[in-house]
Amino acid sequence: MAPPPPGCDLRSMKELPRLILAREHVQQGLTPKKLAKRCRSGVLVRVRQGVYVDGEAWRALQPWEQYRLRVSAAAEAFTAPTVFARHSAASVWGVPTIGQRHPVHALTLQNAGGRSRAGVQRHYAAPDGLKVFRREGLLVTGRVRTVLDLAAFTPFAQAIVPLDHVLRPDAAQGLPALSKEMLLAGVEGNYTAAAALRIRTAVEFADPRSGSPGESYSRGLMWVAGFQPPELQHEVRDSAGLAGYTDYYWETARLAGEFDGVEKYLKPEYLRGRTASQAVVDEKERENRIRAMGLRVVRWVWADLMEPGRLEQKLAAFGVPRRRARSAVWP
Repeated sequence: MAPPPPGCDLRSMKELPRLILAREHVQQGLTPKKLAKRCRSGVLVRVRQGVYVDGEAWRALQPWEQYRLRVSAAAEAFTAPTVFARHSAASVWGVPTIGQRHPVHALTLQNAGGRSRAGVQRHYAAPDGLKVFRREGLLVTGRVRTVLDLAAFTPFAQAIVPLDHVLRPDAAQGLPALSKEMLLAGVEGNYTAAAALRIRTAVEFADPRSGSPGESYSRGLMWVAGFQPPELQHEVRDSAGLAGYTDYYWETARLAGEFDGVEKYLKPEYLRGRTASQAVVDEKERENRIRAMGLRVVRWVWADLMEPGRLEQKLAAFGVPRRRARSAVWP
């Protein structure tokens, strides 16, 4: 069972370590030369110019937690008010995204095109109608604008992850669900026609029934690969009652699909008082009951999603049906 990829799920983020600012420690004798020496020894890690963090604490962070800390470090380095956007705003809102090594994203109100400097990518945003929120001490775009920007400017399969997430209540962050109507209302006047089309296509595809970022990303990859969309959270019953719900189900192939993320074996909301080992046993029993009903089961993990084409090969080998061309539908 592979761990989730960098940048995947911000909901499990723990409290981040305190940033060490060079400008605040000059009085304590921490000169640039001494800071550089501590970085070489691993005692400190330089997050960006003038901003450091305890080395041991940094190495204990997950990649998405390191990214969130880089956003805070950028905020400490800027003197002018700065509004963070896209992946950076998502990290502050606790909205999961896919990928790694993203730059820090911020807005500029000067229509001179986007520019990048010192690991920060800036994007033009018209000031009229721009809603800015203060969260965790940072200025960020709102949840609607954040996920719309991701839908407009990231690949389709990746865009589905934050969209699915905000369509569900976020208990960890104490935030209500957004509706598709609320999302689409934020499109007009903020995007080009091409970007608006990408957003509407992704919003239409989004589904709050997806149970995790990995399930959402899997579904997006299935669509891009040309497979028929599966039924989500399909109920399976046998003579003993409810056997369980499958992540995906294709009726014509009598096939259930299961994404094995680390969440169901580690996170309290999935364990519901069980140990991790008991969760594994329960999962195996559930699958045995599903198979006993005459269904086949195909499983995959994060590694299958990270290698291009690997999920497509696995699903094709199990006979997952492809979408029919519109011209092939006979009345």
